Amino acid sequence: MRFEGRVVVVTGAGSGIGRVIAQRFAGEGAKVAVVDWLADRADAVAAEISATGATATSVHTDVSSRKQVDAMVARVGSDLGPIDVLVNNAAIAEGDDVLRMDEVTWDRDMAVVLKSVFLCCKGVLPSMIERGSGAIVNISSVNALTALGNEAYSAAKAGMINLTQGIAVRYGAHGIRCNAIAPGTVRTPIWQSRIDRDPVVLQRLVKWYPLGRVGEPDDIADATLFLASDQASWITGAVLPVDGGLLAGNYRMTRELLAEAGNEELDS
Repeated sequence: MRFEGRVVVVTGAGSGIGRVIAQRFAGEGAKVAVVDWLADRADAVAAEISATGATATSVHTDVSSRKQVDAMVARVGSDLGPIDVLVNNAAIAEGDDVLRMDEVTWDRDMAVVLKSVFLCCKGVLPSMIERGSGAIVNISSVNALTALGNEAYSAAKAGMINLTQGIAVRYGAHGIRCNAIAPGTVRTPIWQSRIDRDPVVLQRLVKWYPLGRVGEPDDIADATLFLASDQASWITGAVLPVDGGLLAGNYRMTRELLAEAGNEELDS
């Protein structure tokens, strides 16, 4: 198993992508800290993992708070041992149109999505430097790489990528790797309220993806575990789109142009 005995922290692990990432690390032998701002969710995921015979602890943490992050890092060190892998996954997406967004919403998005990465990295880096090894994986978004609305969320995710690269360059000499993943649309519970309003929203979004489907949490977990593993020992500062081809080009425009040229097979 790739992570036998290693200590892994996953933020935003109470549901969705973070939950699956935590479960997958545990399945490969890691001791996992399930970090979430909702204690009941963190407890439930940690219990699920423990029921499989793996080791997990839940830590209720507001990752936008320096005090709480420092307490979380200390708690994990005490309960599980020095942190080998950090996955920064916690996020919210409250802000959209700049003209309709208030300052409180902007600040909240920046705090949870971007400041949390700064705080968590700041918390784990000293121990990683001391031991001469460590892996950090930051879950960014395709929104960081192209304009897709949700301006506050998107700006914070873009900042995450630059911070990823900065940490990779500054601390690589200490054996620390830092990479980012940019997921496209992923089928998680966060979509449920939109599905309730519009039951076919995901089916419509599929039309933008060359691979013909939206992502699943396991798609992101696969990439996360790879980047955190020794298999990626010479990869750092990278941004890996896991997006079904969304950013490779304008799929819908390509289909229109192919149809106009009479290429019915590719337009099917």
